[in-house]
Amino acid sequence: MPHADRNLAHAVDPDRGVIATTMQSQSMQAKSMQERLIVGLDLPTVREAEQAVRELDGVVSFYKIGYQLAFAGGLDFARELASGGTKIFLDMKLLDIDHTVAKGVENIVKMGMTMLTIHAYPKAMRAAVEAARGSELCLLAVSVLTSMDEQDMIDVGYEYDPHTLVLRRSEQALHAGMGGIVCSAAEAEAVRRIVGPDMAVVTPGIRPAGSDHGDQKRVVTPAQAIRNGASHLVVARPIVAAANRREAAVAILEEMRSA
Repeated sequence: MPHADRNLAHAVDPDRGVIATTMQSQSMQAKSMQERLIVGLDLPTVREAEQAVRELDGVVSFYKIGYQLAFAGGLDFARELASGGTKIFLDMKLLDIDHTVAKGVENIVKMGMTMLTIHAYPKAMRAAVEAARGSELCLLAVSVLTSMDEQDMIDVGYEYDPHTLVLRRSEQALHAGMGGIVCSAAEAEAVRRIVGPDMAVVTPGIRPAGSDHGDQKRVVTPAQAIRNGASHLVVARPIVAAANRREAAVAILEEMRSA
């Protein structure tokens, strides 16, 4: 898993494009699709999340826990899953003064989490990287939420369109020493060219062909996300809201393998 201590120098060399692409392809081939699928436990109670994990046992080995479940006892549940060897992506999107971010990250390291999100503000990222140094926690920079489009960016006062801001924040995350980027799979190919083969590129907003987009605006199918260079796909509603969660997860894994 990429982390803050890796050597970043080679990743910004534009002359290494072909080599980087080959290395990234080989690295992704070595990692099974099961390890690359992260199921978002976007459920209202721990009891319902426990049921989802039981239904997906043997098919899924990586879960995301975000605000909804975290504030309903999900942090203890995350610790429990992690202690049993399950990988957990804690989606907290931290942003605060440097000291507060650092202290939060220090405690999250102790929880045994695999991934943690930080909003991609340079000072916050640098504080998080220093706090996680020496651990296996992969810090992910949240670039632009996949529920936002160009009009949303204008409404909140940004001068950049979503694509431009994602690329700018990817460069900043690379230089801050972050372990990866969270971005739309539509931007994953461009982000991969910036960050090189070693950083994680984690893509939410994944929807199987023909499915409802919900509140997501920049969505991509599982196969296209893999082709675009995503290292991990986050899928929530298409699996946890499915009548048969296991079948839904298997179908998405098959689509990922077809890429």
